[in-house]
Amino acid sequence: MGDYKKGRGAQFNTANSFSKHQYEPDDDLSASYDDDFPAPTVKTQFLLETPKQIISRSTSPDIGFSASINPYQGCEHGCIYCYARPSHEYWGFSAGLDFESKIMVKKNAPDLLEKQFQSRSYKPVVIHFSGNTDCYQPAERTYQLTRRMLALCLHYRNPVSIITKNALILRDLDILKPMAALKLVSVAISITTLTESLRLLMEPRTVTAAQRFKTMHTLHQAGVPVGIMTAPIIPSLNDHEIPKLIEQAAKQGACWAAYTVVRLNGALGPLFTDWLQQAFPDRAERVLNQIADCHGGQLNDSRFKTRVSGEGMYAQHIAQLHRIGCQKYLSGRQAPRLTTNLFRPAGQIGLFE
Repeated sequence: MGDYKKGRGAQFNTANSFSKHQYEPDDDLSASYDDDFPAPTVKTQFLLETPKQIISRSTSPDIGFSASINPYQGCEHGCIYCYARPSHEYWGFSAGLDFESKIMVKKNAPDLLEKQFQSRSYKPVVIHFSGNTDCYQPAERTYQLTRRMLALCLHYRNPVSIITKNALILRDLDILKPMAALKLVSVAISITTLTESLRLLMEPRTVTAAQRFKTMHTLHQAGVPVGIMTAPIIPSLNDHEIPKLIEQAAKQGACWAAYTVVRLNGALGPLFTDWLQQAFPDRAERVLNQIADCHGGQLNDSRFKTRVSGEGMYAQHIAQLHRIGCQKYLSGRQAPRLTTNLFRPAGQIGLFE
């Protein structure tokens, strides 16, 4: 690992399956690094994007939401297992180093969201923030797109669910607290491991598990419903930690827990394999074999319903660990039901408000 790129998960760029030419952005767009994370050896570039719409719709049976917003495409957290990596190829980039070092910033996202809320055809629905990449990744400290959109959701009374692994979410407690009082928000904190050495390798630009649990506690104390996402579960790396993760989350006020089994679609296969062989050469073959065992003998799994939870003996083992953890530590608790009944068309203030 002599040529190891510090602060990055992927160590190379995979080929783009959608384009014969790789796009190289203008170097004038330089990064401003978040003090909470170490500056990586590969410089981050931010590219401004002006999409025509910001709410994405999905009919997948594997996810618990139908509408989502991703103000950033690509993610500096650099999690090597991230299922969103292959989506970066649609932008002309690689799923490897490009995904975590070339970040698309949808600068007009708040304007698009407000336009949507003001449309007569809009029907209120729970909007999921971070359906693809983390809405509180380091770029958010500079661009504040998530904060501006949450303020709009509070103003129009549109419910949101959020998933993040960044403590930066606490900056927006002044918005989240009144939303929670109206049953307009729930938050899931993503925590995959209590082992700091594993986190540093697997999620190089993220805060520690201790900091995430502290974030969970602060949200709970503020009245914001919070849960834990122990995803992805990777055989022989973090599966044994499931009960302890749920126990610690319960102590910090979590009222639900969820998980997914890792799957290595598209370019994620060679990226994860390369990382695994460098980081854990002693168990790389075993981990890959167990991942394949969860997905019908393949690392790549796109089948609805089975691709998230997996199948087979090892997937059943993971499911049982999670189920026992929830029964033991989260009994009687559940995720909140958010309301769409308070939505205010055009932001109109009610007579008795």
